[in-house]
Amino acid sequence: MKDPRVDAYLAGVPEARRAALTRLRELCAAELTGFEEQIAYGMPVYVRPGAEEGEIAWANQKQYISFYLLRTDVRDAFADRLAGHDMGKACLRFRSPAKVDFDLVRDLLRATAGAAPGPVC
Repeated sequence: MKDPRVDAYLAGVPEARRAALTRLRELCAAELTGFEEQIAYGMPVYVRPGAEEGEIAWANQKQYISFYLLRTDVRDAFADRLAGHDMGKACLRFRSPAKVDFDLVRDLLRATAGAAPGPVC
């Protein structure tokens, strides 16, 4: 599952964020069994077998760490838990590595992996 291009991506991020981003990658590998890790749109994405588009992605941005939850059904199911977070349409933003809610991310990954294949936004 591990794409060597993601290793290169991680090597290029600031040291202060590398551990948090590495942990996101580890969670994706553990929870998204069978998904393929790729680089798309300049960031790591995770694609369900047989699908053409990723359902999960993450990235180092200038001002924050982004976690992209591209399944609207999963976002809707977690609306209460996501309400207190900085969230765009599909992007959960963590302003510092210390603020990454790894328990929430793990639960979102598990819900995504357990969901039937479906459309992404």
